[in-house]
Amino acid sequence: MPTPPPALPATLIFDGDCGFCTTAVLWLQRSLPRVPATAPFQWTDLSRYGLDEEQARARVWFVTNGRRYGGAAAVAALLRGQPIAVLRVLGWLAAVPPWSWAAEAGYRVVARYRYRLPGGTPACRMPSAG
Repeated sequence: MPTPPPALPATLIFDGDCGFCTTAVLWLQRSLPRVPATAPFQWTDLSRYGLDEEQARARVWFVTNGRRYGGAAAVAALLRGQPIAVLRVLGWLAAVPPWSWAAEAGYRVVARYRYRLPGGTPACRMPSAG
């Protein structure tokens, strides 16, 4: 019987070319009690995580226990894994409608304008759709 592949550690995959994204990940590492491994998608074998470059460019990903969470769902899943009850509750609220809709809308606004946010540069600008 073949042995299953080794489980991957929980990993937060982000855009390492984006100054805002890097600043946000560094802030998470300083601010949250429990942060998974972090990896810029540019330095990551995305196929190991079931992702491709287009997906990785479009949003942050949190991959844990064989599950992939993208965008606001990634942030919500990260919060649900915290030892602080208030953060876990926020993570659960951000995962269910109607709060999940608001969280995703907020995530899209931040992603769209990340080049204007602290740490952002023109290189952080998301490609235009279309």
